[in-house]
Amino acid sequence: RDSVASRGLGDVYKRQRMSKADVCFLPAHTMLDLVRQRKISATELLDCHLDQIENVNSKINAIVTLDEERARVTAKNIDQRIMTQAPLGLLEGLPVAHKDLTVTKGIRTTFGSPLYEDFIPDQDALIVERFRHSGAVTLGKTNTPEFGAGSQTFNKVFGATRNPYDLDKTCGGSSGGAAAALASGLVPIADGSDLGGSLRNPASFCNVVGLRPSTGLIPTWPNPSAWFPLSVLGPMARTVKDVSLMLSAIAGPDPRCPLSIAQSPDIFRQDLGRDFSGVRVAWSRTLGDLPVDDEVLKVIETAVHRLEDTGCIIEEVDPNLTEADEVFHVLRAWHMESALGELLAAHPDQFKDTLIWNIEQGRTLTGPDVARAERLRSTMFERLNRFMNTYEFIICPVTQVLPFDVDLPYVSKINGSTLSNYLDWMKSCFRVSATGHPALSVPAGFSSSGLPVGLQIVGRFRDDFGVLQFGHAFEQLSEFWKVRPKI
Repeated sequence: RDSVASRGLGDVYKRQRMSKADVCFLPAHTMLDLVRQRKISATELLDCHLDQIENVNSKINAIVTLDEERARVTAKNIDQRIMTQAPLGLLEGLPVAHKDLTVTKGIRTTFGSPLYEDFIPDQDALIVERFRHSGAVTLGKTNTPEFGAGSQTFNKVFGATRNPYDLDKTCGGSSGGAAAALASGLVPIADGSDLGGSLRNPASFCNVVGLRPSTGLIPTWPNPSAWFPLSVLGPMARTVKDVSLMLSAIAGPDPRCPLSIAQSPDIFRQDLGRDFSGVRVAWSRTLGDLPVDDEVLKVIETAVHRLEDTGCIIEEVDPNLTEADEVFHVLRAWHMESALGELLAAHPDQFKDTLIWNIEQGRTLTGPDVARAERLRSTMFERLNRFMNTYEFIICPVTQVLPFDVDLPYVSKINGSTLSNYLDWMKSCFRVSATGHPALSVPAGFSSSGLPVGLQIVGRFRDDFGVLQFGHAFEQLSEFWKVRPKI
């Protein structure tokens, strides 16, 4: 093998004969410790990931814009700071890739649309600023569907991103490039966004961890809809501990984001260990009435039994989310028209059919339609809070299906039930989005054909740390994150 030792790295690698690919699959917090201990340099760590990208990315199409030159300069500067014993950031030396919906100064950002194929922003998004301030090394952008619409990652600019566990299957979306890159060892951490499941769905499909945080935990700027509560930015990694590490660097209030939570991110630097003896957990197989593939349920049921080893009390009971479907569809359509309606009017031939449909749904809405959705959302929120006074967590499937054919735009049937639009196969995610509660996708196992399945953990309102603690406890029991794809 191409041994790291042959490249002159620290004694630890000489003893372990660890390959460069092996380095790329270490947890991010382990990489961070090795950089700080000067057992590997930031430049050497970057080289390992650049080699992995060269060897693997052409097969999965996860990273669509690579800025190697700038990344090398950043890594070299970090190494110089380490040599002078200068103070180090929380993510110092860790390579990161940003979703192609997130603006990056001087790095192409296409939003997955031909309209922005050559667009190079002149500013960084706030989350990118925070990554850079923390010492992370930006190396490029990850693929996303057109304007992030749909939980299947393909677009006319870059094509489709494939699932590392089966190249004929989708990686999910809309943060599909990020999930596939993590699963393949191309980066140790990545950012994404989630309106209807875009952090959780690809995490489930690719055997990584994705957190949909509470609204405002990670401020969004720039944001033309600063008061819109359903779309959030969030972290993705291969372990729950790495997600918590990321939050310690990118969470926290900002005056440019009116919904940001005035809470210190320092809590995410604390140990995730906790005793869950006696904690009551609601186990919902189908979130009430959703069709769910039998293989998905089989994997999740095994995970639920394993969770009992934490000492928690699991009861099979469904939360009442009756209003969630209407709330989500109305508010999403309103948001799509607000964000993209004028652009569609100017360039009607440059949008995919499903996105046109969603924008046009927004155009048909009336003031009373939106007002009703807000009333229903308030009613549902209050009811769910009462439910979660009894149950600290809800566990349920992340997705209703296994990763499907990469050439299929979206799922139209589940267990013989015909779905009405391109979004409805993701109800298991978007029903949770409509509640505003934090939700985590954590690897739960594999189907009989070797496809990943995630467990969704929903926590109390703004208890993101508690969700991570419970996810970490399950992860320690299962360790499915250690299963690498055979690319």
